[in-house]
Amino acid sequence: MPVARRTFLTALTSTAALTSTAALTSTAAATGTARASTRATQVRTVDELRRAIAAAHPGAEIVLADGTYNVTGSQGIPIQNRRGTAAAPITIRAASTGGATLTGDRGFVLTDSTYVVLSGFRLRQRTTLDIPTTCKNIRLSRNDLQFADVEGLNWLLVRGDNTVIERNHFHGKSTLGVFLGVEGPGTAGMARGVHIVRNYFSDHTFAGDNGGEPIRLGLSGRSLSDAGAIVEENLFERANGDPEAISVKSSANVIRYNTVRSSLGGIVLRHGNKSRVEGNFILAGSNGIRVYGNDHLLVNNYVERVSGSGIVLGSGNVRDHKPEDSAESRRGNDAPDRVTIALNTVLSSGTAISGETQRTLPPLGCTIADNLLIGDSGSLVSMPYQQGITWSGNLLWGAAGNGNIPASGFTRKDPKLVAGTDGVRRLGAGSPAIDAASRSYPSVTQDADGHARSGRADVGADEYSTATPVRRPLTPADVGPVSR
Repeated sequence: MPVARRTFLTALTSTAALTSTAALTSTAAATGTARASTRATQVRTVDELRRAIAAAHPGAEIVLADGTYNVTGSQGIPIQNRRGTAAAPITIRAASTGGATLTGDRGFVLTDSTYVVLSGFRLRQRTTLDIPTTCKNIRLSRNDLQFADVEGLNWLLVRGDNTVIERNHFHGKSTLGVFLGVEGPGTAGMARGVHIVRNYFSDHTFAGDNGGEPIRLGLSGRSLSDAGAIVEENLFERANGDPEAISVKSSANVIRYNTVRSSLGGIVLRHGNKSRVEGNFILAGSNGIRVYGNDHLLVNNYVERVSGSGIVLGSGNVRDHKPEDSAESRRGNDAPDRVTIALNTVLSSGTAISGETQRTLPPLGCTIADNLLIGDSGSLVSMPYQQGITWSGNLLWGAAGNGNIPASGFTRKDPKLVAGTDGVRRLGAGSPAIDAASRSYPSVTQDADGHARSGRADVGADEYSTATPVRRPLTPADVGPVSR
């Protein structure tokens, strides 16, 4: 049922993994160094906080006593020309995580600053928290964000390079506007190296057609800019403000190991090229993964009980966006070229893999291979454009019909799945999916559980193993301000 609404990737994956590990490790080491070498400055009023920040030098730690603070005045709490270093960041934190609440029209106002950490606050402002292009290496950690529910208000806007958004909770919005937007310089640039990790996005209930994304990674006019962002290990629950929980509108990003549960929104590569969507769990929602643009890899994703399509390979009204395109043209859907959809598992969803008919340009040079597709009713595959797709090695099962997948592109056998304590259905001993992949995948070294892919890959998101999974679907205890 149609749904509305790799060649370079080996290097991208290894770079992303190194960037992710280095970012967290260096930040933790730097914070530890600062706290070991610097006596914290204790403050008890907003004015004391402002003065302490204005005097802060590398390695400073400023601690605001627990309590509720009404931030008055248009200046908010300025962080201007404050320059920490990688080894000695400037840390501004609540005395206890969640212990200091900031209310008022404006909170922290950052300009021309580097290596600043904001941690442990409950932020309740009425204006956007902006990390501008003049700020680099800013880290927001373990904050609780529930801004005023103002129509059109985007809560956090990141435009500065190497920003880390880590273990925060964004929740409770019912109006138009995103929880977290990433943009960049000018009208076409993107912030580079943004890392969004272990955050909890919940309870966005905007009822409009679009505009209520938890994460919007770019805009149509910025789609050809390489952002190199890593969005990983985040949890989305009841993300019902938009069909796109993670809306990617830029290029060369990695979206991995996230969990989307009980949500309208799915993961959508709406604009841009060369992104990798890997090892995500999408459970009991409305939308799975949808893709437009070129040279993407979708691998190791596990989608179960989605009412719409588990994976949608889109169609286009534009073939390849170009820098010289008009702003209006850049808003169009770029038909997918050279997209690989492989080693994914889609279970008990409306349709496992589908295409679209509302636009006239078909996918070209795309591969759909070695996916495990099981359905309870209807059809597993509904792909109106076949001439631009190569099918191979897919394993189908269940009461659902095959749909229009070519006969040469699949086998129908019982994969012998076994449900784990986390509800995930994995391969059992003797499954015909074991060592059955039709292709090799040198850039795919692990499965959705974090187990090594060895030899010829197993079909679907799971590589058969009796070991305990390294990764599972995330729960609220795994993410947000008080998570380990």
